[in-house]
Amino acid sequence: MTDRATRVPAVVAGFRERFGTAPRVFSAPGRVNLIGEHTDYNDGFVLPMAIAERTYVAAAPRSDDTVRVYSRELKKDRSFKLSDAWARRGKWLDYIEGVARALAARGVNVRGADVYVTSEVPLGAGLSSSAALELALGLAFNTLGGGDLTPRDLALVGRAAENEFVGVRSGAMDQLASALGREGHALFIDCRSLEVTPVRLPLDDVRFVICDTGVRHSHASNGYNERRDECQRALALLQRAGRAVQSLREVGVEELDALQRILPEPLVRRVRHVVRENARTSAAVDALKRGHLAAFGRLMNGSHASLRDDYEVSAPELDFAVALAQREPGVIGARMTGGGFGGSAVVLVDGADVENLFESLARGFTEKFGRAPGLRLAMASDGVREEPTAGA
Repeated sequence: MTDRATRVPAVVAGFRERFGTAPRVFSAPGRVNLIGEHTDYNDGFVLPMAIAERTYVAAAPRSDDTVRVYSRELKKDRSFKLSDAWARRGKWLDYIEGVARALAARGVNVRGADVYVTSEVPLGAGLSSSAALELALGLAFNTLGGGDLTPRDLALVGRAAENEFVGVRSGAMDQLASALGREGHALFIDCRSLEVTPVRLPLDDVRFVICDTGVRHSHASNGYNERRDECQRALALLQRAGRAVQSLREVGVEELDALQRILPEPLVRRVRHVVRENARTSAAVDALKRGHLAAFGRLMNGSHASLRDDYEVSAPELDFAVALAQREPGVIGARMTGGGFGGSAVVLVDGADVENLFESLARGFTEKFGRAPGLRLAMASDGVREEPTAGA
């Protein structure tokens, strides 16, 4: 991560070199989900926090309806006309065009623009690089078009872009975290009402560490949509059996034993994860508010076991990193984070033991897999914003 004072001038310089004009700069953070995985699209509860790593979008309006985009990390440029018919490409440009068209559907006067994208959020690491891109782009297009959408509105635009244009049927957790993140806080999100409640993190003596396994995933091409389909099939079977439920969020923990007579495998395990993960997330929020970090850590550990065994979205590298971390001195809890099938683990550790944890994870992971993991502290950050460019 680059210091903000040097990052924004570098983004402006990159845009000027590419397009020859002066841009406005917008940014949005990635996120790490502390607990509450695969519950968002089941109307459940989640507890993410925005992180310090951000995606930056520099943009300037054009006089026509062409959007020209350059990605610094991909070293690729693409363009499309807003007046042309939309067609999914299955490429990264779907995110750009999807946000523009989702904004237009909300009544924003989306204008042609030159756009320069660069990011500190690693792609495919389970840290929601896609939502960071969607929110930064959304604010850029909204601002250049004179729109008045709020960060919350932009989060829903980002979800629409992901669902309808990219083809990933995700919930709104990632976008809400990137839009509404608050320094020093996690966000407790009710994914049915979309109510967002900041929860202060007691981080005086502990730290969250992200361990990026380097196993990259693509939600659009992995089992993410399959898991969502399984949840929908389970819900339909419950309704057919006479259960008056509109989502799996309404199923209680006390009902799980009875569900084995209604649901086949693996659906019963998918539902068991969702139901217990909702209960774990609510209990985790209570533990944070009370300062009961040991209880919070146990809930993290239980969440990973459930994602590994019942929901089956982990990966060998994730399981190894989590198990290794859980054995280390000072570690309070660890779990995979994000949609799974690769990506990152998040570890809650005593601040005095961070250096030891870094060394142990780097050594053990390298011995096992022949390469080092990416390790960083996760710092709770503010959400989407326009960056000042005076003097840049």
